[in-house]
Amino acid sequence: MCRIGAIKSRNFVHPSQALLLMQSQQKGHDNSGFAMVMHDLGGIFAHHKHLPTLSMACTDEGLKLAEDMLHAAGFQRVLQWVPETNPQPGLDINAMPNYVFETFDYPKYFKSATQQEKENLLLDMRLKLRAALEKDEQGFVYSFWPDVATLKEIGDPRDIGTYFNLHEPDGKFTARVITAQCRQNTNYDIVRYAAHPFFLQGYTALANGENTFYLKNVEFQRKLHPGYIGFESDSQCFLYTLHYVHRELGWPLSYYKHVITPLPFEELEQRDDRETLLAIRQSLAHLEINGPNTIIGVLPDSTLFTCCDAKKLRPIVIGRTEDTVVFSSEVCGINEVLPDRDWECDIYPNEREIVTVGNELEVQRWKQ
Repeated sequence: MCRIGAIKSRNFVHPSQALLLMQSQQKGHDNSGFAMVMHDLGGIFAHHKHLPTLSMACTDEGLKLAEDMLHAAGFQRVLQWVPETNPQPGLDINAMPNYVFETFDYPKYFKSATQQEKENLLLDMRLKLRAALEKDEQGFVYSFWPDVATLKEIGDPRDIGTYFNLHEPDGKFTARVITAQCRQNTNYDIVRYAAHPFFLQGYTALANGENTFYLKNVEFQRKLHPGYIGFESDSQCFLYTLHYVHRELGWPLSYYKHVITPLPFEELEQRDDRETLLAIRQSLAHLEINGPNTIIGVLPDSTLFTCCDAKKLRPIVIGRTEDTVVFSSEVCGINEVLPDRDWECDIYPNEREIVTVGNELEVQRWKQ
């Protein structure tokens, strides 16, 4: 069983807290990797929130290819941060030669473009970079988006933390929202793109469990959007459905739950909104999911949320203080990060709700 976690705070948080959150649950995963997505960046990125940051791991050739493509497209680099690595002997990590976080200004001809045009440009550029670097595994492009940074690596999470000097906090690499998972897929090949969390156009999703409707989801999603690619993991479908429902259709987040785990027909008949829910169930039946799973997601406005499968077969718990909220597969993770919280205020979401945390750390529970 996978382990997932998320931290959302009024203050900027270092990835060492995400590692601490996950390491207390280490017995439950197979040490095959560590990955995280950071939203609402601080540190050296704090003054460039409006500009896209490219997160990638690559060879020397891949780095040159990516930078040449970006330059040819008119992007101008304004910031580059290369994390200092600590390649000690004996570390269990399948390291790439380069880990690059670069912030770019938009092409001059896009300065007056609409927000949607800029967002489509960034997606198109990331897809082109990914396709160009896939040959001979010259590189892996995880995100190209404003105010977002992504790191994924294969190996033992503790050793990955050591390699990137992430165990000791500093002020360079921080964020107000961090989602993390310490396990690769066990159903598919272990590749970097398969590592949770998954990111697309401001949306992040990660999951504990499996999706037995994976093939049904894939066949439908491939036709919906050019960004729905890869499918290295059955859990990527959770992200693509979130993106489709909330961004492409423009529906409130509450309807995401109705799409992935629709109510039984006998319950629908008792609802005042039964016609709407029935139409959703009929039109988006191929986006329904099945199997034991818990999902954690982040929206473009940094709202953090979680929801579970229709039978609550995977755990999730939420703990909080005045300035920090933590989601964790196991309460021991929260105990490590928030030991002084009021444990009686912990929330254990049920199978028929979405729990959201806004930027003022207000917690809402939406019943399906």
